[in-house]
Amino acid sequence: MSSHHIVRDDQEPALIIANGEACSSELLGQLLEWSPIVIVLDSAIERVLELGIKVDVLLGDFDRGFDANYYKEKQYPIEIVHTPNQDKTDLEKAFDYLIEKGHQAANVIWATGRRADHTITNLTNIVAYRNLLKIVILDDHSKVYLLSTTFEKWYTSKTILSLIPIGKVTGISTKNLFYSLTNEDLTIGYRTGSSNHVTEDGIVSITHKDGDLLLMECWD
Repeated sequence: MSSHHIVRDDQEPALIIANGEACSSELLGQLLEWSPIVIVLDSAIERVLELGIKVDVLLGDFDRGFDANYYKEKQYPIEIVHTPNQDKTDLEKAFDYLIEKGHQAANVIWATGRRADHTITNLTNIVAYRNLLKIVILDDHSKVYLLSTTFEKWYTSKTILSLIPIGKVTGISTKNLFYSLTNEDLTIGYRTGSSNHVTEDGIVSITHKDGDLLLMECWD
């Protein structure tokens, strides 16, 4: 699993490896195959090195004992980006780095599980990058991304889809979901669209008027 960079064009998503629960080797391998750049966040580097993955960028505040030369020898060539700003998470700093470098999309793994505060923050902070970077957060049981106001995608019957509002989302309407919505509102903590599913093979349509709406494609 040491290689990546088998890239079809410049628009392939970058891969960010955070420091939450590890995903399966199958998922990791699939994402590495098409990633033009692999960024590892701070203390996750030791876990990543154990897997023999080639890393392009190591990024973080490095607030614990850190020896840059050690990692440069282990992973030459590697870019080490020190980001001491405590007003942003390391994941947000990785998004900023990719935007500055001209990337348009990013897949993120190891961003869920373990600490609940990190999981919630990682999932919700992607809304700030709506118009800057296409972000997908993946683990072995879900794929999470932010919806545009009009969304259509083909799914097989019984696929589990959850609609999770960040704050309040208004005017939501759906087609081909078992629990349908017609110009309705969802508000985090009060009413969400968790554990819905596709009625039949075909296009699912989801529209909303205002707000930030996450779609979670889920499987057990």
